[in-house]
Amino acid sequence: MGEDVETRIVPIKEAMLLATKMEVDLVEISPMANPPVCKLMNYQKFLYEQKKKQKEIKAKSVKIVVKEIRLGPNTDEHDFRFKVKHAIDFLQDGNKVKVDVFFRGRSIVYKDQGEEMLKNFAEACADYGKLDQEPRLEGKRMIIILSPKK
Repeated sequence: MGEDVETRIVPIKEAMLLATKMEVDLVEISPMANPPVCKLMNYQKFLYEQKKKQKEIKAKSVKIVVKEIRLGPNTDEHDFRFKVKHAIDFLQDGNKVKVDVFFRGRSIVYKDQGEEMLKNFAEACADYGKLDQEPRLEGKRMIIILSPKK
């Protein structure tokens, strides 16, 4: 029935009178039961508390952000180190990092160079993140994904 009402079977009219007298709502919990199960409660307060719980759960959940770093097959050593440094910062912040080598025009013939570069990138970030996915070619891009170590 309700918080300070004993559990019992009552006719619907009596239950509605009781709800009106207590200034609460009569909420049907299980309509398929015989007889149907109802509860006396403040329905607006119940909805408010449900919303509050959902908000709290959402705030506690971890939001995964994927940062992207793009390289070329002939990226210079200094640029490579610079981008590794950024990837390490992203991993330390708890973000995933998607590293891709973009092949322009005929540079697609240097696939092995791109794969080597991605493997070196993963090794350079090994202390801060682990490789989720081996280098794979998607169209004109070769991609790896790194996730932070716990």
